[in-house]
Amino acid sequence: MSASTTPSSRPAVTEREAREVAEAAREQHWRKPSFAKELFLGRFRLDLIHPHPLPADEAAQRGEEFLAKLRDFVETKVDAALIEREARIPDEVIDGLKELGAFGMKIDTKYGGLGLTQVYYNKALSLAGSASPAIGVLLSAHQSIGVPQPLKLFGTQEQKERFLPRCARTDISAFLLTEPDVGSDPARLAATAVPDGDDYVLDGVKLWTTNGVVADLLVVMARVPKSEGHKGGITAFVVETNSPGVTVENRNAFMGLRGIENGVTRFHQVRVPAANRVGAEGQGLKIALTTLNTGRLSLPASCVAAGKWCLKIAREWSAAREQWGKPVAHHEAVGSKISFIAATTFALEAVTDLASQMADEDRNDIRIEGALAKLYASEMAWLMADELVQIRGGRGFETAESLRARGERGVPAEQVLRDLRINRIFEGSTEIMHLLIAREAVDAHLSVAGDLIDPEKSLGDKAKAGANAGVFYAKWLPKLVAGPGQVPTSYGEFKREVDLSGHLRYVERTARKLARSTFYAMSRWQGRMESKQGFLGRIVDIGAELFAMSAACVRAEMLRGQGDHGREAYQLADVFCRQSRIRIEELFNRLWTNTDDLDRKVVKGVLSGTYEWLERGIVDPSGEGPWIADATPGPSRKENVHRPIR
Repeated sequence: MSASTTPSSRPAVTEREAREVAEAAREQHWRKPSFAKELFLGRFRLDLIHPHPLPADEAAQRGEEFLAKLRDFVETKVDAALIEREARIPDEVIDGLKELGAFGMKIDTKYGGLGLTQVYYNKALSLAGSASPAIGVLLSAHQSIGVPQPLKLFGTQEQKERFLPRCARTDISAFLLTEPDVGSDPARLAATAVPDGDDYVLDGVKLWTTNGVVADLLVVMARVPKSEGHKGGITAFVVETNSPGVTVENRNAFMGLRGIENGVTRFHQVRVPAANRVGAEGQGLKIALTTLNTGRLSLPASCVAAGKWCLKIAREWSAAREQWGKPVAHHEAVGSKISFIAATTFALEAVTDLASQMADEDRNDIRIEGALAKLYASEMAWLMADELVQIRGGRGFETAESLRARGERGVPAEQVLRDLRINRIFEGSTEIMHLLIAREAVDAHLSVAGDLIDPEKSLGDKAKAGANAGVFYAKWLPKLVAGPGQVPTSYGEFKREVDLSGHLRYVERTARKLARSTFYAMSRWQGRMESKQGFLGRIVDIGAELFAMSAACVRAEMLRGQGDHGREAYQLADVFCRQSRIRIEELFNRLWTNTDDLDRKVVKGVLSGTYEWLERGIVDPSGEGPWIADATPGPSRKENVHRPIR
């Protein structure tokens, strides 16, 4: 295929082919232990997270010094109301962040970066994001998934020396995978990179390119066609945004995060040197997924910041606002919301710091922990912000600008709710995260029994798989019957003035119950298991709660040992665990008592028009146009709105 004959239609992909592409991109082996993987198998490996790992003294000192500088900058140079009003971060703020080194927080010092640990990088994102969520996204998209992280993991030495110094101080980067008709199904990726001599010729359209409007460097995923000497497949490239043929066609606007520079980027016959290819051909999705293992931790960091702010506002407002003769905080209906916000904020910080420190130590495989942190934090932060709006009442629904205009404190509660909503979609929607985590959680089962439930496998393969499965389950199932969770003295080191040992015994017992439930479901549904998305989602949510309970208890004990509000930390961990246990029991009940089958019937009726009469009596204010914009490759017909910041 020549560079001038780029295909104009998207690849036709079957469901099986789509699964195979996703499966090929997974890390197939577990070379390191995983606390969360063991948890889903019914094994509570507290030794993997307790005592709580800690950063080295030198790393902590360097991190704290930078946090002090960053705090001074955001307190004196950032006008959050201006960013929200004008939907743009001022250039001078971005320049100031560059001078501070904030764009090189995760880049090694030998390339001009600050070399912060994941723990302190996330603390910095929390701090910056509390001043303006748009700034947190700008810094995160640049370093968590933009050029620095893929090059750190997969780049050549020459690529690191060429690009990382630029990313540390001057250049902004972005990550481009999504297309107008391609979200979480990368098998349908349509952008192409056709080999031509020492170059690749890139064609295609990318959507929702966070930082893309102002970026100088892009990580672009494109499909290389298979040909002689070329393995082909989805491949990653570093692309200079000022290359001929690159056009930023639109700066998108959203309900929240109004200051982010997110757009649509078109590539037409863009020549990319082969030296700019990251990794091998066909390795692009693996690079993306590996990058996201730690890259996803930036979202929990922003959620922690939101939780802390929600708690601060709830405390101050609920003490000042009086109804029926006493502060509203003393009314149980409001007090329960405050308790939820406080306990959940403690747990989210515990989950985020633990996963981040585990990433720094690199002793454990944290692919499940990182995904659970993203999933759980994004869902719980949204609930906390919603509760804050409810506590604030009408003032929670009113904008900060309107509050200020009539003489009251400009509290942007409604903005926080809007800003947080995207976290349930960013970097893997909640629904996709459920499936991704579930796939990893049942990996051990599929490894020994996968051929048994594969309709395309021969009888010989099935017989062999059956024998292997018999050996595995003969050893595994008896271990799910009893454990330390049934011994009253277990985890006694967590028994202080407030007793957390009972919660850890509950986690151990419940992990075994979770594993038994998963095994029963696989025995019952076999090959149909993957279609039971409601069941799998609840299994994952139970695992997320158990992970959060574990992290909260371990963090409380760490703080007690350090003499850092240990008594109060134990109280918060206790309340969180009690709240979590209620949610877990409800999820277990819904594993088998639900409306999943009925829901599927209703969906068929909706799509066939059976219930179309229910839509009568309204007008639809939506504008005209296609559901999905045309992304046919070709030259751009729009003005280039790329806005590099220099």
